[in-house]
Amino acid sequence: MSTEDFSLVMDGESLESKQKEIHKCKKQHALLLNDQKLLKDGIDMNKNFAKEFRQRAEERKVSNEEENKKYTKTIQKEKEKCSNIQEEQSRLQMEIMKMKEELQSLDRKNSSLKKQTEISTAVPERRVVFQGTTKEGAHGVSFDVNSRIVYPMEGGTALITFEEEDVAQKILSQKDHKVELGDCAITVQAKPIQFLVPEYVEMETQVCPRRILVSNLPKEEPEDRVLDKLDIYFSKKKNGGGEVEDKDMLHDSGAVVITFVDDDIAKRLSDKQDHEVEFCKKKKYKVKVTPFLNGEISQMKICNSECMRTVLLTGIPDIMEKDGLQDNLEIHFQKTTNGGGEVEGIIYNPLGHTTMALFEDDSPKDSQTV
Repeated sequence: MSTEDFSLVMDGESLESKQKEIHKCKKQHALLLNDQKLLKDGIDMNKNFAKEFRQRAEERKVSNEEENKKYTKTIQKEKEKCSNIQEEQSRLQMEIMKMKEELQSLDRKNSSLKKQTEISTAVPERRVVFQGTTKEGAHGVSFDVNSRIVYPMEGGTALITFEEEDVAQKILSQKDHKVELGDCAITVQAKPIQFLVPEYVEMETQVCPRRILVSNLPKEEPEDRVLDKLDIYFSKKKNGGGEVEDKDMLHDSGAVVITFVDDDIAKRLSDKQDHEVEFCKKKKYKVKVTPFLNGEISQMKICNSECMRTVLLTGIPDIMEKDGLQDNLEIHFQKTTNGGGEVEGIIYNPLGHTTMALFEDDSPKDSQTV
């Protein structure tokens, strides 16, 4: 038996240890396989988890995107609502401001109407009497204004008013008229008289804070005495007055306008209305104090008004005395053979002179008379 063959021979004890070792390795191998299986299962499970996580993450992403879109839309709608609310608020503020302005305007109008109401009950004293004449339409709320037009006449002209309009129109249609003056004759031109007169006038009135109108004054007293006594009375504080700046007599109405230095005196005096003023010793007169109105024209319409019965004669030379020439003109235009008729009035203004003619209302029509 060789040496190598001898080395392959093992004892029973060594074989048993090897078998144990093999058994142990098999056991370890089985454990490793089991661990490997567990690891593989874990990997597969983790892969499934990862897949599910990715799927859920994708779903969450889509859901978040949808939620963001909804949120964005909601925010946009809320912004639009806020914008609409702000616009509505601005509109309401504008309406409030407009209403406040209208309210202030109404307050001013109300105050003005209140003052006018107070003034309408405190008019200057004027004695009137009913003379038995009535007029239709007396219920109408209106008043009449009579025209008084001052017309400056040029030299070498005359104004002649006929009783009939037809006569005046016939004279105007002939234009040139030859007037006999004894040994000589003159040629005058007939022209119409036209004025621009107010057809409609609207005025805004305000109470003057520094002036009063005093009426019901004694007519038998001299003007200077009346003004002085009023000055003395209304200068005294015990009478409710104050320092007087100016005083003026209105000759057309017989009333007096008194102007004070301060603004708070006039109303106090006009509120009392009746005042007893001593114009002569131991004799007092009850005068009436009313507010003084300042008027301002707010609207006016002008129309052309023609004097239907009055004719302007021009081109009259200065060749004889004024009265004689005026008489000759009147005689000429009274004759029907010259196209004339009854003369109501005539004014002649020679060359080099100035005369102011006064025109007044002739009738309800637009015609005027001199």
